[in-house]
Amino acid sequence: MVGQSPKWMILVAAIWIQAFTGTNFDFSAYSSQMKSVLGITQVQLNYLAVASDMGKVFGWSSGLALLYFPLSVVLFMAAFIGFIGYGLQWLVISGVISLPYIVVLLLCLLAGCSICWFNTVCFVLCIRNFPVNRALALSLTVSFNGVSAALYALAGNATNSSSSALYLLLNAIIPLLVSIAALPPILHQPPLETQTADAARSDSIMFLLLNIFAVFTGIYLLLFGSNTSGATSARFFFAGAIFLLVFPICVPGVVYARKWFHRTVHSSFRFENSSFLLVDDDDLELHKQLSREASYEEIGLPSKGFAHEMTNQMCSGCCKWWCDKMIGKDQLAILGEEHSAQLLVRRLDFWLYYFAYFCGGTIGLVYSNNLGQIAQSLGEGSNTTALLTLYSSFSFFGRLLSAAPDYIRAKLYFARTGWLTIALLPTPIAFFLLAATGSSAVLRASTALLGWSSGFIFAAAVSITSELFGPNSVGVNHNILITNIPIGSLVYGVLAALVYDSNAELAPVGGDTESLICMGRQCYLLTFLGWGCLSVVGLISSLMLFLRTKHAYDAFERNRQLAEACQVTFGE
Repeated sequence: MVGQSPKWMILVAAIWIQAFTGTNFDFSAYSSQMKSVLGITQVQLNYLAVASDMGKVFGWSSGLALLYFPLSVVLFMAAFIGFIGYGLQWLVISGVISLPYIVVLLLCLLAGCSICWFNTVCFVLCIRNFPVNRALALSLTVSFNGVSAALYALAGNATNSSSSALYLLLNAIIPLLVSIAALPPILHQPPLETQTADAARSDSIMFLLLNIFAVFTGIYLLLFGSNTSGATSARFFFAGAIFLLVFPICVPGVVYARKWFHRTVHSSFRFENSSFLLVDDDDLELHKQLSREASYEEIGLPSKGFAHEMTNQMCSGCCKWWCDKMIGKDQLAILGEEHSAQLLVRRLDFWLYYFAYFCGGTIGLVYSNNLGQIAQSLGEGSNTTALLTLYSSFSFFGRLLSAAPDYIRAKLYFARTGWLTIALLPTPIAFFLLAATGSSAVLRASTALLGWSSGFIFAAAVSITSELFGPNSVGVNHNILITNIPIGSLVYGVLAALVYDSNAELAPVGGDTESLICMGRQCYLLTFLGWGCLSVVGLISSLMLFLRTKHAYDAFERNRQLAEACQVTFGE
C-alpha cells in the first residue's frame, strides 16, 4: 500500500493543474476592455479569441518536447509560456506598454499554446500512473478544467472586483504557482507496477468517491463563484474553494483506512464485477480477438445484417436508398480497430463525428468567447462574471457526467455515441430560446445548457476517438479531430462579429475614447438563429454516427458477457 499513495498525490496534482489552466474560458471577462484599449472592431476582437484557440493546432509541440525533456521541465515550460503570453497582454491592457495589434494576436496564440502543454502533462500523468483506470482518471481531471472561469472569478472578486484587466494578471501568475505546488509529487512518481484485478476495482471505487466529491465542489462554485457582496466574503469563498481542491490530497489516507477496514472488519464481503469502465482496454483486445476467431453468427452477435435490419425498420420508401448508403454502408466491424491518419480521413464515421463536434461543442466554446458582448448587448454587462461562472460550473457538471456511462454500464449499457447525441440536444434548444427572447432568465438558462452540453462533448471526445478508431492511435487521431475548434472559432466568430458590427454604433467608453458598441437583441439575433440551425446539423450527424456504430458497441458488450460467462463456467 505504500506504493499506492504517490499515484493519488499525482492525481490531485493533475486536478490542480487542470482547475487553474483553463484560462481561455475567462476571455469574456476582459474582452470588452481589451477591445476599448486596442481600439479594434468586434471582428478584430474575434481574431484574438481565434488565436487563443489556434494554440490547440500546435499542441503536438508538447509531445515533441516530452521526447527530449522530463515531464517536470515541460510543465514549467508551459507555465512560462503562459506567463509571457498573458503577462504582456496585462501590461498592454493596463496601459503600461503599447504593442501593435499583430503582436497582441501572437501573444494570444502563445497563451493558447500553453493550455495544450498543460493538458498534455496531465494526460501523461494519468496514463502513466493509472494504466488500467486511465479513462476514469482522464475524465475526472479534465472535468476540473471546466471550473477555471469560476475559480478566476472568485479570485478576481477577492482581489479587485472592479478591474477586468486583473484576469490577465491572474492567468499569468496562478498557473505558475500551481506548477510549483504540483512539482513534488511529479518528481516522486512511483515506478510502474502490474496492477491486480482487486487493486483495479479498489481504484474504481475510489474514483467514484472522488467524482461524488467533485459534484459538491461544482455546486459550491455554482453557488458562490460569482459572489459580489464584498471583498471579504469573496476571499472567504475563494479560501473555501481552495480547501475543496486541496482536500482530495487526503485520498491516500482514505486508501490506507479502507484497506485496514477491509482486512479487519469487512473481509467476508466480496465485490464481483465492480469495474466501472464502459470499454476497458483489456476487454477491447479480447473483443477484437473473439471477433477475428469466430463469425458473428457462431457466437450470437449482431452482424452487419443487424444494422441493415435496423435501417430497414427506420427507413422506407424514397429515403431507403439514402439510409442504406449513409447508415448501412462501410460500418465499423469492431471497436478499437486501429486507424492510421490516412484511413481515418477516408471513413464516413470520422466525418460524422467531426461535424457533430464542429456543430456542437465548438459552437458552445465560441458562445463563451462572445459571452461578454452578448451580455452587454442584452443589458446584462454587469452580470458577465456571474454568467461566466454559470457556464463554467455547468461545463464542469457536463464533464463529470461524461463518465456516467462507465459507472452505470452494469445496469444500463448504451453506446457512447448515443450519449453524445443526447448531450447535443440542449444546444439547438438553447440557441432558439435566445433567438426567441432576450430575457435575463433565458440568457442564464441557455448559458447553463450550452455549458453542460459542450463540457460533456469535450470530456467524452477522447474516449469516443479511442473506441472508434483505436486506443494506440488516439494521440494523432484526436489532434486531427480538434482541428475543428480553431476552424469553428474563426468561422462562427467572424460571422457573429460581422452581424454585431453591422448593428453597432460609436459610443463613449471612458474619457475621449469611443468604441463600436451594439445594444439590443438585433446584435446577435441572426447569429443565434444560424448557430441553432448548425447545431441541428451536428445533432443529425451524431444521430447518424450512433446508428452506424451501435451494432459495434452491442457486439463488444455481448463479447464481454460471453467472456465473463466462460470465466464463471471454467471457474466452477
